[in-house]
Formats: sequence, structure tokens, C-alpha cells
Amino acid sequence: MTLNRGYILYRYLNKVEYKDRNIIQRIALLLVMLFFVGSGVYAQENFAVRNNLIYDISGTPNLGVDVRVSQHWTLGLTAGYRPWPLDDKTTRKWRHLLVAPELRYWTDSTFHRSYWGTNLIYSHYNVGNVTFPFGLYQTVRDHRVQGDLAAIGAFYGRSWRLNRYFRLEGELGLGVGYTWAKRYDCAHCGEYQGRENKPFLIPKLTLNVVYQKAKKKVVEPPIIDIPVKTDTMPVFALHEVEDNTGKAGALQQDNALLEHISQYRPYDRTRVLLKDKGALFVYFPVGKSDINHDFRGNAEVLDRIVNITRQIMADTTSTVCRIQIVGMASVEGAVARNEKLAGARADALKRYIQERVQMPDSFFEVANGGEAWADFRSQIVELMDNTTNADTIKALQRAIRIIDTENDLNYREVCLRRLAGGSTYAYIKKHLLPDQRNSGYLRIYYDYVPDANAPVINRATELLQQKRYSEALPLLRSVQGDSRSWNALGVALWHTGDHAAAQNYFKIAAQQGNADAKQNLKALTKQ
Repeated sequence: MTLNRGYILYRYLNKVEYKDRNIIQRIALLLVMLFFVGSGVYAQENFAVRNNLIYDISGTPNLGVDVRVSQHWTLGLTAGYRPWPLDDKTTRKWRHLLVAPELRYWTDSTFHRSYWGTNLIYSHYNVGNVTFPFGLYQTVRDHRVQGDLAAIGAFYGRSWRLNRYFRLEGELGLGVGYTWAKRYDCAHCGEYQGRENKPFLIPKLTLNVVYQKAKKKVVEPPIIDIPVKTDTMPVFALHEVEDNTGKAGALQQDNALLEHISQYRPYDRTRVLLKDKGALFVYFPVGKSDINHDFRGNAEVLDRIVNITRQIMADTTSTVCRIQIVGMASVEGAVARNEKLAGARADALKRYIQERVQMPDSFFEVANGGEAWADFRSQIVELMDNTTNADTIKALQRAIRIIDTENDLNYREVCLRRLAGGSTYAYIKKHLLPDQRNSGYLRIYYDYVPDANAPVINRATELLQQKRYSEALPLLRSVQGDSRSWNALGVALWHTGDHAAAQNYFKIAAQQGNADAKQNLKALTKQ
């Protein structure tokens, strides 16, 4: 019966005197397919057939079909055709054909509640002497326009189920597109006046009645645990798994110079770098900017930086985001010379790393810290806190006051040198200045691919600890490709009755080095 209906429609369209009849005939075949498919899928829960009531009110028969492609996504196609009036001499007309494929995302996996969507629109039309609401498309009020349009739109919809078979959908959206058409004088319905090509906006207001068989609620039978005597029930070891932060995250545990990119802080000269936990320093001889690999323990630091950077760059789950280098100089000497020296030291360290690890300049943040006054002041405070000599404390307090109040850096150093006839400066120079002669601060910031499996495994572990075994099992099944889930999966399988599969998962997890799985195998052996 459905096939006959489509055939009659196709034969009818062949008789229509329409300038672009070839296009219409092709679309007619599409409508036949929609009617045919629509009648054949009524009993299917993953299909829906719909009709736009507002479009019907305008005198345009229409039909839409939606197909589920995943848990939350559907693909759809809407077609509408208004062939009348058939008489080309009639001035008032709104003849058109419209086809609109669309994609929807449903917030609920049952084709219910709200959804967001996007669609493509194509229409071939012949419109004249028609007044649209809200002053839209005023050209066709006084003229006849015949042509094509194409648009792309977005919309929001809400669905209300009426019963098991029917529901209503309301949609509101907006499209933007382009039309190319010929304009004719409407009074004569044929006198050509020129072309009309322009962009346009098209609002979307829809009220669909939808036929779709609702899915019956399936009540899963409870999984009955195999009765085991309480005194012989093994006690399984079970712990949550750690978030997989890639190679960089693993290296960070033993290398405090590594920090996640979310902890990044830009450098400014008020920052006390010596107190940053885990920062590394490469030292330079007085007045030099060349890197000496064997000077003051530089070898270990430099090799460590290069080795860590290489390991992260070789890992597919983590990456180096930024290497922050701050060049520093001591407070001794002319400020201009020290500024130049600090910048040269930072550049030297950057070149050293680039020569050994192929990294573009964009990976580096190189800052000139100039004279290290923030670190110098912090060291004086620490030196003052570690002495009990009253005279020394007073002298160091005067030094701090000079640093805080004198803005001219050259004169600030002169004032420090004059304190107590030079004895205070000599004391500071002996205890602090050797550590000022360095490249400053160096830290590596990294990022990694987010771990989607760890939260699932840990949620399942919580359920197992609450003895909700049948709830934990499907969660663990969804991530069973991750070896971290195998021990917990073994626990879930054992308590839901599949002892053979449980022991198999304990074995392969133990072979991967899982300590809990090894302990659980021993418990089963003792039993």
C-alpha cells in the first residue's frame, strides 16, 4: 500500500508543468523512499517518523525521518513539497520543494527531553504575492521570485511523550543562507525584471507530531551469587588506580622541577626564585656567561634537564609545554653590565638545551632577571634569622632598610658597601654572594592526555567495596582494555559467579605486576 502511494505521487509530479521539473522528479523519488521507509519502521525503537504541524498549516505536506546512530545522536531528513497552485497565471503562489538533512544531540538517550541540532536546507521555489509575518521577505509581496536557496541552521528542541507511540516536539532556531533567483512582475506573472542574489536569515519554529515506539523498560534479573561458606570466602585486595599522567607525571614524582602547565606563573622581578621548590640552577664563574659543565655541580643538573626533556618529548601521552629560564646576576658591579650578563646567561642555557634536544624557540620562555635583588633580600632575612648576635642582626636590618628604600640600584650597592665601615658588606659577601652568580631559575611545565578510564575504574572499585557487584561489573567491562581494570574485574566476576574468568583476570593482572592481583591469587590458592 505504501509503495502504491509513492508511485501515485511520482506520476502526479510528472504531470506538473514546472520549469525545473527534473529536479522535482528526483526529490519526488526521495519522498517515495521516505514514505516507504516510514511505514516500514514504525515498530522499530531506533527510528522515528514525524510531521511538522506548522508546516501543514501553511499548506505544505511534509515528512521527516530520524535514525539513531549512537546513544545520544540521531540523523534525520525532512522533506516538504507544495505544488499548488498549478496554474502559472495565478499571481498568488507559494510553490516550493524543501529538503533538510539534520543532526541532533539528545541530552537523554531515549529520544526524549531536550536536544540540540544543526541542519542543511535546500529549496527550489516559485513565490509571489505572498505576505509573510513580521515583515519577512518583502520582495515576494510585490513580485514573483523563482529560484533556489541553500542555508545552514542551528536549533534547540524539547520533546514531550504522549504515550508509548506518540510524542510532540517543539523547536526554535535560526538559519543563515544564500538565495539566487529571478524576479518577475507579479501583476503580469511573467515579465522578467532581473536577478536577485543575496544572503538571508530564516527563522525556524516547529511543532512536530512524532511516531516512535518507546522502548520497553527491561528489568534485568538479579545476579545470584554462588553461595560460599563465610569462613572460606576469600578477602580480596582492592585499591583505586592513579590517574595516568603519562611519562611526565611519572617523572614529576622524583623531579620537582616538573610542574603541570596549570601551575605556570609568569616571571617578574619581585619573585624569590631560590625558594621555589624543585627549581634547578646552573652556576657561572664571576663575570662569565659561558656554561661550564663541570663548575659547581653543573654536570648533574644539565644532564638531568636534558634527560627529562628527552623522555617527555618521546612519550605520546605527555608533552613539554614550556621551559622557563630566568637569567640572573649578582648585585655586585654596574647595573648595566649585570643586566647584559644575566641575559647572556639565560640565552646560553637555552642554546645548551636546544643543541641536545631539538626544540623550537616557541617552547622556551627566556627572561632577563638582571641583578637578583629579590633573592638577595630573602637571603639576608634568612641569614638574620639564623644568627643570635645582636650587632649582626642590627647591621642586617639596616641592610634590608636600604634595599627597601633606595630605588637607584647602583647607589643602593654603594650604601650597602659603606655600612659599618664595610664590615657588614664583607659579612654578606662571604655568606651570600657566591649563590648569586648563577643562571637563575629553570622549570619545565608539561601537559598530558586526560585519563578517561581511571575515574570509571575507581567508581567501580567504590561499588565493589560497597558489595554492589552487579553494578560494578558493566563499568569494568566498558574499560576492560585497560590493564589497570583487570584486578577489580576479577573481583566483580568472582562475586557474580564466574570464578574461572575471575581467576584468569587475576593471573594476567599479576603478570603485569599488579600487587593486589598477586595477593588475590594467593588467597584463592589457600582457599
